[in-house]
Amino acid sequence: MIELINQGVYLVNGTELIPEGPEAPQAIKAKTGKEVDKHNAAKNTIAYGILESHNTSSNMENLKIKFDKLTSHDITFVGIIQTARASGLTKFPMPYVLTNCHNSLCAVGGTINEDDHMFGLSCAKKYGGVYVPPHQAVIHQYAREMLAGGGKMILGSDSHTRYGALGTMAVGEGGPELVKQLLNQTYDINMPGVVGVYMTGAPVPGVGPQDVALAIIGAVFKNGFVKNKVMEFVGPGVASLSADFRIGVDVMTTETTCLSSIWETDEKIEEFYEIHGRKEEYKKLAPGQVTYYDGMIVVDLSKVRPMIAMPFHPSNTYTIEELNANLMDILDEVEKSAQVSLDGAVEFCLKNKVHNGKLLVDQGIIAGCAGGGFENICAAADILKGKYIGSDGFTLSVYPASMPVYMELIRNGCAATILETGAVMKTAFCGPCFGAGDTPANNAFSIRHSTRNFPNREGSKLQNGQISSVALMDARSIAATAANKGVLTPATEFDGTLNQYKYYFDSKIYANRVFDSKGVADPDVEIVLGPNIKDWPAMGALPENLVLQVVSEIHDPVTTTDELIPSGETSSYRSNPLGLAEFALSRKDPNYVPRAKAIQKAEKARTEGGEPCVAVPEIKKVMEAVRKSYPAADSSNTGFGSTIFAVKPGDGSAREQAASCQKVLGGWANIANEYATKRYRSNLINWGMLPFLIEEGELPFKNLDYIFLPDIKKAVEEKADVIAAYAVKDGELAPFELRLGDMTDEERRIILKGCLINYNRVD
Repeated sequence: MIELINQGVYLVNGTELIPEGPEAPQAIKAKTGKEVDKHNAAKNTIAYGILESHNTSSNMENLKIKFDKLTSHDITFVGIIQTARASGLTKFPMPYVLTNCHNSLCAVGGTINEDDHMFGLSCAKKYGGVYVPPHQAVIHQYAREMLAGGGKMILGSDSHTRYGALGTMAVGEGGPELVKQLLNQTYDINMPGVVGVYMTGAPVPGVGPQDVALAIIGAVFKNGFVKNKVMEFVGPGVASLSADFRIGVDVMTTETTCLSSIWETDEKIEEFYEIHGRKEEYKKLAPGQVTYYDGMIVVDLSKVRPMIAMPFHPSNTYTIEELNANLMDILDEVEKSAQVSLDGAVEFCLKNKVHNGKLLVDQGIIAGCAGGGFENICAAADILKGKYIGSDGFTLSVYPASMPVYMELIRNGCAATILETGAVMKTAFCGPCFGAGDTPANNAFSIRHSTRNFPNREGSKLQNGQISSVALMDARSIAATAANKGVLTPATEFDGTLNQYKYYFDSKIYANRVFDSKGVADPDVEIVLGPNIKDWPAMGALPENLVLQVVSEIHDPVTTTDELIPSGETSSYRSNPLGLAEFALSRKDPNYVPRAKAIQKAEKARTEGGEPCVAVPEIKKVMEAVRKSYPAADSSNTGFGSTIFAVKPGDGSAREQAASCQKVLGGWANIANEYATKRYRSNLINWGMLPFLIEEGELPFKNLDYIFLPDIKKAVEEKADVIAAYAVKDGELAPFELRLGDMTDEERRIILKGCLINYNRVD
């Protein structure tokens, strides 16, 4: 099904793989008649060509990327625009689309959500952007339909910003990276590695894009095979996949921790653009005659079977057949591993879902940028035709990804077929993916064609003693399970016909409802500011020395951004930095916020001319220990704040608030063995937080200990490789070492200034 080649590989004529080695040059010459040069062959990837055309530096090893277009949703665009406004924004310098697909329901916090929407509309008018009202489209579907273009690059403030199947390299990042683009700055990264995804064969009936995606994720996530690299989809198997199918695989590449994705394109992608009235945006993309990849994922599509990702990660994958054949053993494994994710806070059980040897699920959801595509829902309708989901506890909800998709499902009868079963059709909304829609009952088990299944991602609240869970599956097998009234069933058991439905895009829906400034700004427009929309609090520059208290210590193998700042109803406070910060780590470490606030009092006292030791009495003993070796250290040159330790933080969402909430509570750093994603590390840096690395092993400090960092400002300025640090223990300083890893000159300047806002601020 999936084979990993963990070495350099040449792709010859788009159809043959030759692993790097002493015999490779001769073998390639025999097939092409040409000498091979590895360096030049690496330039023949599709990714290299697109990156080169968007790089503004003269060095392809150190890229400075300018994107063609930007996109954000209503959880992120308020903070992004507020940050850019504080830095002198006068006009969006490129197309910027503001969608409203996360806080669409306007169900929490009174007027907060709609206030944010009106803020977005007024900013689209004032600065020359595009505003997509609630329920019209989820962010990524609108981007596919209206923004993507062959050979283009799009930056989005959502981690699932992936349009590679349409020939667009897209990157999901935290909001500050979009701020940089709005201020005509660049996205600075080292040239990423490029890993090929070589596809052969064709999927068997009943296998959908989520099945292929989960098979790949299961093979590459844990070993970091594509971490921070570009996945490039090539090979004869690509031609067997429709545009919708490719899109469904592509959006899930985010869960591999890759940087971006790109696919070779053909007449099926050209037809996609033609259907959407944008044929001129199509561009034929293909690797060169001889192309070098840093590694290869070989996917035999014909061997992929219906998959399920069990709680609590998209990489926790099995075939449904394997799960059904080994139910009690696998469920026991899932329950045991769940106790690590849940810290044993609540009892979690799945084995009680087994009845008469069958796994009975409680809920099915087909939704969002992954599941809500036209072909997914049509296939589900075919499987459900003539069936009903029953009148017991099982429920099924279907969310088309955009109103044009919904309209065509009405016109071709698939919507009626689904509704006749007892299922519910809803409007375009991302809520089921992040815990703001269709929250199951306590102890319920939901199967979803969505993007993630982290703890509480379905909306339950661990801090309230609640736990339900999600398994990821393809729409086809969800429909087969629904037709079987909740008994887990792979779609390969469906013996009927899956029809081919032609899609007709109704452009009038957007033309009649979406505000498009056509890039024309109107500076006379007044921005609408609801009472919850607050400015960022003042943040100071990096002091000469730092005293940090460790206020949370997390030893899970991976810590997600959902655990750093929960999703769900907290999304309503994303336009209020201090209000949102109250929820930081609330599902992982409820003591974090009060502890961070306690030590923050010392820094507030220092910057306001008071005495840190008075605000936080234990600081006195800490500074006495420090001055034994550093007598010049005092409140004039030493800052105070908090830090957390986590083994591998930052998996999942691009949300900048995972870092900014720590910052507004006085955080100066994270300490980690490694960072799960580039985007989380970038968020830390853009909020002026030091992304420290520490070697694996026993920590030289524990929770609530103090750490002294002498001359930290000088170390950042001078690009020190090793950072001297001391744990304050029993009145003495115990030395240890930290590292910052590679940082660009601009990133160092942002850290020194205290945050991106300070770096760009126009007084």
